[in-house]
Amino acid sequence: MLGTALATALSRLFPIRMAQGQTTEAAMPAITYPETRRSDVVEERFGHRIADPYRWLENDARRDREVAAWMAAQDRTARAYLASLPARESFHARLTTLFDHERLTAPQQRGGRYFFTRNAGLANQAMLIMREGADGPDRVLIDPNAWSSDGTRALAEWSASEDGRLVAFGVQESGGDWRTIRVLDVARGAFLEDEVRWARFTTLAWAKDGSGFFYSGFPAPADDTRSAAPVGGHAVHFHALGTAQAQDRVVHATPDQPHLVHVATVTDDGRYAAIFSSPGSGGSTPTIVDLSRPGWPSRTLVSNFDHFWAVIGCVGTNVILATQQGAARSRIVSFDLAAADADFVELVPEQDGTLSDAVLLGGRLVASYMVDVKTEVRRYRLDGTPDGAVALPGIGTAGAFRGRLADNEAFFTFTSFNAPTTIHRYDVSANVSTIWAKADVTIDPRIVVKQRFYASKDGTQVPMFLLRRADITGPAPTMLHVYGGYGISVVPMYSPALLAWVERGGVVAVANIRGGGEYGKAWHDAGRLLAKQNSFDDVIAAGEYLKAEGIAAPNGLAIQGSSNGGMIVGAAVNQRPDVFSAALPGVGVMDMLRFDRFTGGRLWVNEFGDPADEADFRNLLGYSPYHSVRSGAAYPAILVTTAEADDRVVPAHSFKYVAALQAADLGDRPRLLRIDTRAGHGTGKPIPQLIEELTDMLAFAARWTGLV
Repeated sequence: MLGTALATALSRLFPIRMAQGQTTEAAMPAITYPETRRSDVVEERFGHRIADPYRWLENDARRDREVAAWMAAQDRTARAYLASLPARESFHARLTTLFDHERLTAPQQRGGRYFFTRNAGLANQAMLIMREGADGPDRVLIDPNAWSSDGTRALAEWSASEDGRLVAFGVQESGGDWRTIRVLDVARGAFLEDEVRWARFTTLAWAKDGSGFFYSGFPAPADDTRSAAPVGGHAVHFHALGTAQAQDRVVHATPDQPHLVHVATVTDDGRYAAIFSSPGSGGSTPTIVDLSRPGWPSRTLVSNFDHFWAVIGCVGTNVILATQQGAARSRIVSFDLAAADADFVELVPEQDGTLSDAVLLGGRLVASYMVDVKTEVRRYRLDGTPDGAVALPGIGTAGAFRGRLADNEAFFTFTSFNAPTTIHRYDVSANVSTIWAKADVTIDPRIVVKQRFYASKDGTQVPMFLLRRADITGPAPTMLHVYGGYGISVVPMYSPALLAWVERGGVVAVANIRGGGEYGKAWHDAGRLLAKQNSFDDVIAAGEYLKAEGIAAPNGLAIQGSSNGGMIVGAAVNQRPDVFSAALPGVGVMDMLRFDRFTGGRLWVNEFGDPADEADFRNLLGYSPYHSVRSGAAYPAILVTTAEADDRVVPAHSFKYVAALQAADLGDRPRLLRIDTRAGHGTGKPIPQLIEELTDMLAFAARWTGLV
């Protein structure tokens, strides 16, 4: 939930009523929750009797009328309450304005044609655009807004062929993870007959001659539906144009390890396909496929998943890789594929920052580092010799570098909490960048961003960004945003939702808790598996720090997180409900004892642990949000958000969690469930639907922190 800004006259448009976190609960009508049936399901596991009275809510609502009726009743109750909130109308109006500007992605150049996506502002979905030359007129190639009446079909992954004649692209339905891949003839503007189904967790990478493309997917589900059933058997395939999918070649698979994920890229010269294989968290292995030799022989360079490895590119027969082996914050190495006894040779040793991206551009190696969660871009010669730095427009996040080893021209993006995304055109040899595209948004000059460090329970110093107006100097209602998982870093990015909160006089705090990747492998490992409690300790310490320092109002702290972050919110609230006044867990993993039984949940075992292992089970049981609700404690107001078609974190997680909350004695504040229809885990959601969801979240948090 990170992205846009405000004008200086807003205080006149939206008068600020600072209540310093005090709320008048009697002013809101009492809520009668829908009745939820309890079953007598109990399991014996490792000496524990585990009650699961709401397991029936795991049933598919498309086939179970009771679940469908329960969902509808819960959603009606939530939306009726949310519609009554005093700040809803003004938040909706402001978010609509903040989203209403052109948003482009960095272009991909192929055959002199430049491909990128664009949303004019409030369109449901972004379109694929092509220019003949970087500054030529725009031509719309693909407009997914015409694919469905409600805007829920989206353009997903896409890639242009080497000569720019063809574009392979994925179609996403209702926010789900499954993809159907089609191919567009650019000159004719016509789709080819080729269609590939059941792609998932995929990249799209063309063979250099344009004869076909590599993609990843699972076997077709047995019932031909995108159900909650577990998936396994991921593989990289090659689709030759003009052939049926049944003839697609399996390029890389691991039937003895069915719960690995594999994705492929093709090197600039087209000679090699580089395949990245991972159990989902903790490590990966690189495999190189020689496309220049008959039979496409492959060579796996690392045989274990102890460390993260990623292929950056190739220079001749030398493959360039990033790795955490021997370097928690990553280093860059090379490997000569032509040498029979080759070993890894270090090019760029571990630096003072965490390597977040590296590309080969214009005869240089360009590497992006996070230094205390702020981007620095450094240049190296191909032998690893330092070659200066890329100047950035400020403190923030640079990334999405697009370019080729042989091309001097490249593109990258830059953004920050108070800076909308700009796209920069980069002259590699001159080491000079210019703005290629920028958002037409006015930023309130009063908004300031600062970084602080606070001590967690064990003394670990944790970074936190603070976003507020300069004139808000005393304790104020505060929104704490968290994620903390999978080695994913929460970096400065522009957010309409966060800025809409700040312009009303609130504070936004973004805590870079352990479990993320902000400081490399050690930071990730310190917040996963049996060390997951550190993530919750970091969150609770963040809340205590915000209050002790006079940043958050005494009764005015809200916490928000999605997916893994939703689980973090649920666990932290269970452990210390007194710290928070409002909680916004979205699409969270809430049943930690059964997460591995649905869709791709088995891929999360390396992050959370295996519920079938006794030590992991006891750890998971200790913090599982569904199992750890503390009846008799005074809980914050909680708004749970999910989507009926989420096939990554199935909505049953949120259903069971809310049922447990509503059944417990937690005080008078509301515990509500908001469910989007024809939507999934977040990607592909139509902009108007996203605005509605964010409006409800902000209005709810504003009500219970005293912001409005």
